[in-house]
Amino acid sequence: MTQSRFIGLVVVLLAAVVVPGVSNAQDSTAGDDAAPASTAWGVPDLQGVWNHGTATPLERPERYGDRELLTDEEIAQANVEATTFAESSRRSELTAERDVALAYDQVWWDRGLSDGRTALIIDPPGGRLPPLSPEGEARLGDQPRRGRGFGARTSNGPEDRNLWERCLTLRLPRLGGAYNNNFQVFQTPTHVAILHEMVHELRIIPLDSSPHLDSSVHQWMGDSRGRWDGDTLVVETTNFTDKTAYRGSTTGLHLVERFSRVDADTLRYEVTVEDPATWTRPWTAALDMPRTDGLMYEYACHEGNYGMVNLLRGARVQEGSVPPGTETPPR
Repeated sequence: MTQSRFIGLVVVLLAAVVVPGVSNAQDSTAGDDAAPASTAWGVPDLQGVWNHGTATPLERPERYGDRELLTDEEIAQANVEATTFAESSRRSELTAERDVALAYDQVWWDRGLSDGRTALIIDPPGGRLPPLSPEGEARLGDQPRRGRGFGARTSNGPEDRNLWERCLTLRLPRLGGAYNNNFQVFQTPTHVAILHEMVHELRIIPLDSSPHLDSSVHQWMGDSRGRWDGDTLVVETTNFTDKTAYRGSTTGLHLVERFSRVDADTLRYEVTVEDPATWTRPWTAALDMPRTDGLMYEYACHEGNYGMVNLLRGARVQEGSVPPGTETPPR
């Protein structure tokens, strides 16, 4: 697709929310009990700004055993932790390393609240990721679970850092996050577009049953194709690059996402993740995302990315090649 055609398609998609005769999702918010609206062409209207922030962890902590739901007291405690963990009054409780790792004061964080479950993962039933496959174990076995897929932690230059730190892209799927958790959905009869606030990425998803790209083509956000299964939008994404590995996944990553309206103010998201080169079986996570009245803001990460400068500067200090306080930002 030429650049001019691509830009034209984006304009058409963004304009779809204000075309006369096409329902606007923000007009369907008569209350939590209101029935979700439909578009003029008869499919559920998913349009609007939604938030995937949550205090529910991806995996079930071992202390909960086989328990799927939290008690009311545990939900309240989880929400307190989510909304106060980086407040200035609590930072004195932290080690210097943990304090620096938090990066921001509480006002900048947008973690969401607990939905009452012990984990986002609904399959396997134990609420935890399946074991690594033999190939995955050989590739990732020595990496901590939380660090998988982020690449080597070296800092010889910007290229050594992951794509998120370089303000280039995040990755799919999006299951919770620290901040900028909003995304906006646009619809036409032939396409769905999803604009992510984090790293300001736009996914354009055809609904025309066209085939995926050739298997030799790999993209940061993969190659998505959508279809309607009753009232559920199903999006299959393949053709990922290993540069955006999700928890250690490979180019064989295959996502099946399901979007459906629970009510006028809730969008249910389920994603099944499959990569035999990483896990012994597929796994599925689910998240109910509330509509937000907030605006989508530009994620202008590149404008003064002093975080990258400081990462490289700190590495030079750790090496002892530059005395603390005299270092010059790398070029």
